[in-house]
Parts: sequence; structure tokens; C-alpha cells
Amino acid sequence: MSNTVLIGKKPVMNYVLAGLTLIQNGANAVNIKARGRAISKAVDVAQIITKRFATDVTIKGIDINTEQVKSIETGNLNNVSSMEIHLVK
Repeated sequence: MSNTVLIGKKPVMNYVLAGLTLIQNGANAVNIKARGRAISKAVDVAQIITKRFATDVTIKGIDINTEQVKSIETGNLNNVSSMEIHLVK
């Protein structure tokens, strides 16, 4: 079972609920992954989980990276920033 929440276009609270569900089901660690414009939403999710709902969960580390993604329209490779936030209980 993967303990990863992939951030996309849905509202922030959907991802908070997904992370909290993983924690309630016994996961000791949860990873929050996002690319591009969704990075700010990933930060919001991590802060809401750790500060408001699960105060026993802390941020263990943050990985930032650049991924090459092929454009659908042009077929060119574009550099896209990505972030992974590691939460532990």
C-alpha cells in the first residue's frame, strides 16, 4: 500500500482528508507529492494536517526536484518543478 497523496486540481480539503485517512489507518509516514502550480496546494495540505488536525504529525523532510515532462501540444520536453513533503507520526 502506497502512503502517497498526489496533489492535483481538486480542493485542498480533499487531499487533507486523504492524508488524514492514511494516518488513521495506521500509516506512520505519509508523502505529499506535487508538480508545478500544485506545489502551493501541497504546502497548504501539509500545514493543515500538522497544525490543525493531527498535531502529533510532523514534517520530517522536503525534497525539491525538476522533472522533464513532454508537452501534449508541441511534443517538446519542459522542465517542471516538483516537491515531496514527508510527514511522520
